Amino acid sequence: MHGVIPWIIMAVVAVPLVVLAFASTRRRVAAGEHPTAEDAAARERTEREFAEAEAFEAQWRKDHKDDHRERIP
Repeated sequence: MHGVIPWIIMAVVAVPLVVLAFASTRRRVAAGEHPTAEDAAARERTEREFAEAEAFEAQWRKDHKDDHRERIP
């Protein structure tokens, strides 16, 4: 009987903690998968920033096309 009591205590304490941790993690992940909706201005700004980044990358590639020096990481 003395060996059963620690297992009962473990079940009464640990199992709810594990369930709460699991639920909390699922809630946090679900919130991260569905960020707040962005308005038209924010969407336009994001698209403009991506276009600027792509233009910069294209210009950089053009400028460094013949640059075959060894690159040190």
